[in-house]
Amino acid sequence: MNTYLHHSEDRGHVKAGWLESKHSFSFGSWYNPKFMGVGPLRVINDDIIAAHNGFGTHPHDNMEILTCVLQGTISHKDSMGNERHIHAGEWQLMSAGTGVRHSEMNQGDEAVHMLQIWIHPNIQDAEPTYQQIEQDPKHSPNQWLLIVGPNENAPMHLRQNAEVKTAYLEKGHELPIEATQKMNYVHVITGQVMIDDKIIKAGDALIFDHKSTVKALEDSQMIWFDLAE
Repeated sequence: MNTYLHHSEDRGHVKAGWLESKHSFSFGSWYNPKFMGVGPLRVINDDIIAAHNGFGTHPHDNMEILTCVLQGTISHKDSMGNERHIHAGEWQLMSAGTGVRHSEMNQGDEAVHMLQIWIHPNIQDAEPTYQQIEQDPKHSPNQWLLIVGPNENAPMHLRQNAEVKTAYLEKGHELPIEATQKMNYVHVITGQVMIDDKIIKAGDALIFDHKSTVKALEDSQMIWFDLAE
């Protein structure tokens, strides 16, 4: 059994004016060759964006970009003609494909807290697409909720053999973790859980390639990436 605990303290921590971000993997000005991603999972940025600030218009291509808003509202605008607001408890998936330009701005008076996740696609130069759903695990606790997957029956379709699920697990409750692909990456957003007798706190992640169970040591929210190698 291969298991690795990625500690929150090992993430990159970047604070630049309106943005405070913690990088699970090398990103921008923060580089660590030990942390370059897991399988097709390339980026998990834990961002806090100050009021009336954000990411101005910029380009992407050939990347699946998943955004999870935890607090506040982020306003999205892109070259596909989409203008949307993503509120806390909502998820956005932008498949950049051949290329797209977009902005993500906090137009409110309070800080926005969100996760930005990048996954390499298994199809290159496809047509860009935009998807958005509401899926707040606090409203349906103690179960895995599928967010994105490779099949059309998933709430949002991902161009990769991977699934992303989320759960809000109340203290003392347990959930099974059984990968359909090759490996599991469980990132804890809030709280504290136990997997394989390892305590995983907020900001930590556990990488493993076998069946297991997650138990909440306190009320906890997490994301589970079921990944191909």
